[in-house]
Amino acid sequence: MQTPGEWLNQHLTTVIGRLLDQPEWAPGESLVVPASQSKFGDFQCNIALGLAKSRHQKPRDLALEIIENLQLDERCEPPTIAGPGFINFTLKPAYIQSWLTWQIQDPRCGVPKVKEPETIIVDFSSPNIAKEMHVGHLRSTIIGDCLARLFEFQGHQVLRLNHVGDWGTQFGMLIAYLREGYPEFFTQNQGIDLGDLVSFYRQAKQRFDGDEEFQNNARQIVVQLQAGDPELLTAWRFLCDLSRREFQQIYNLLDVQLTERGESFYNPFLPEIVQELKNKNLAVLDQGAWCVFGEGFTNVDGSALPLIIQKSDGGYNYATTDLAALRYRVQKDGAQKIIYITDVGQSQHFAQVFQVAKKAGWLPETVQCIHVPFGLVLGEDGKKFRTRSGETVRLKDLLEEAIRRAEQDIVARLHTEERQETPEFIQNLAQVIGISAVKYADLSQNRLSNYSFSYDKMLALQGNTAPYLLYAYVRVQGIARKGEINFAEFVPEFVLLTETELTLAKHLMQFPDVVEQMGNDLLPNRLGNYLFELSQKFNQFYDQCPILAAPDPERTSRLGLAHLTAKVLRLGLSLLGIPVVERM
Repeated sequence: MQTPGEWLNQHLTTVIGRLLDQPEWAPGESLVVPASQSKFGDFQCNIALGLAKSRHQKPRDLALEIIENLQLDERCEPPTIAGPGFINFTLKPAYIQSWLTWQIQDPRCGVPKVKEPETIIVDFSSPNIAKEMHVGHLRSTIIGDCLARLFEFQGHQVLRLNHVGDWGTQFGMLIAYLREGYPEFFTQNQGIDLGDLVSFYRQAKQRFDGDEEFQNNARQIVVQLQAGDPELLTAWRFLCDLSRREFQQIYNLLDVQLTERGESFYNPFLPEIVQELKNKNLAVLDQGAWCVFGEGFTNVDGSALPLIIQKSDGGYNYATTDLAALRYRVQKDGAQKIIYITDVGQSQHFAQVFQVAKKAGWLPETVQCIHVPFGLVLGEDGKKFRTRSGETVRLKDLLEEAIRRAEQDIVARLHTEERQETPEFIQNLAQVIGISAVKYADLSQNRLSNYSFSYDKMLALQGNTAPYLLYAYVRVQGIARKGEINFAEFVPEFVLLTETELTLAKHLMQFPDVVEQMGNDLLPNRLGNYLFELSQKFNQFYDQCPILAAPDPERTSRLGLAHLTAKVLRLGLSLLGIPVVERM
């Protein structure tokens, strides 16, 4: 069933194509948008303002001509014109009621699957082996998981890839350091955890930066590792396995699914990447390194900025790996769209990689590569988020602290309400609220912006927070328990008598359009803001309209609105990676 916006857009497109004498005319985007204020109706269209000049008409005259040719049958009140030529549309209550009746019975709450599913790769999280995940990995992991969930829900074939940093100079440094100071590691590596490796890595980095002999030794180990030295490969695998186990604990906590395919996977393809770029006369030798110079990329001094694909010592750069990964994903995985979720600082790098891949013929016009950048996580002081000692915040510590604080809040609230709950209930609820609060605090922000991390704000029961949204869902479940209603077998007949009911109903109808828009611009905060407004509108409805005490047919209709609100909240939150709870 078409959404009201789709239906209006289709009718307007047909009428305008006829007026322009262009039957195939199609706009680049929807001609209608939800009205900015209720006094302007439910939808607005400003196409008359854009087309009037080319038709030598006044916008209001063209708007009137469009209206006269529209046949909107029983779904819409007669359109009106506002200001210089805006066309306003107001849906009829009977149409709203019939649409809600269909929406509440649809498991997808009115959201259709895409007509042409694609194979989409989402590259996200991507921590480095032998290093702990820190707050910098939070946004990539959460945003990437959210977009992957959205694409899967839309019906696409999605491959969630974790491009871990499991290759390169850092392993030479670390193995050289361990071989020198902890030789037993290679035969008895029990009892070592990721925290030890992080400490070893810091010390190895200091040695590497200040000791030329150690530096040469580390580089030689990398060469031996690349050549397949059995002892070094065993050590490398252990380092990877140890890190992988630690990473998985965090992914389990966040309920994030990933397929690991690290940098090492593409190592065999790097020589041919460089050779092919040389053969196509795209790579040039510059100060001993092989580089590709693209168009539009310059250094601060205005000189051309190269993409280095092979260093002067013969080693490969991460750009080489990214090119090999892109080529593999297109040629072997059959990707039609590749989404990279990284911080905004890598935007130029990916723009260079995409340009080189196109020139080399590895990125055809039929495949889209999209870099989805995001801003920084800041402390409450507006500076880079760090511990009191000035170190980067470990992601594991951040999540555990959120759960701990959520549990404190729950215990305090239960004491105030004089409620008794089991320790298991409190612990489970604390984990859901703590993790959900962290996720939602991130996803509710425009990903392009920096945001300040505040436990107090994100765990609050009021405001645009996960607890506020979860509580709206819990309220509906409380209604069902009190009224002994089984919503699974409940099919209401809607009767919308008050303005509050109509406002909630119209907002529920917008859900499919919001999901579609999020799929277009890849901004999760669109869905977050929609769900926050839905919770606000439901709470106003809950406060102003008696539900269980109302007589029929109002009682049944209001129960239907409550049930549909809960369904949309549950589905919408699941797309953000947030589970619901029955009680708080």
